[in-house]
Amino acid sequence: MRETSRPNLEGHICFSLYACSRAIFRMYRPLLDELDLTYPQYLVLLVLWDRHELSIKEISEILSLDSGTLTPMLKRMESAGLITRTRHQSDERVVLVRITDKGMALQDKAVCIPEAMLAASGMKPEELRLLNQAIQKLMSHVERSQLQNG
Repeated sequence: MRETSRPNLEGHICFSLYACSRAIFRMYRPLLDELDLTYPQYLVLLVLWDRHELSIKEISEILSLDSGTLTPMLKRMESAGLITRTRHQSDERVVLVRITDKGMALQDKAVCIPEAMLAASGMKPEELRLLNQAIQKLMSHVERSQLQNG
């Protein structure tokens, strides 16, 4: 009988991704603390810096966050003056999120964040781009598999 080899901890991609994401969050924390933002708030702003206004459902889909997680965070961001939330005129069930001038002003201050990531990575921009594409492909396949099996 042939013995199957079991991967050690470092052989598990889930551990590598988990450990790497924790290291990245530790690097981001002081940069985001200066902006008085959490990482999920930063992600919302990244989306709104490009699109200026989206529904909660659209933000939820883009960031893979459920609305139960997103809504309280958006309320805090609104209290901080970074966004506004309004009901859609033709469909009151839809809540639109719009970035404010104060939220837009953080974009210039946050430019250091991707620069810090690049510097800390020890990788070239093209290497990071390819790595990001590979991770996105993996995520897409895993999510598709979950839908098929779930």
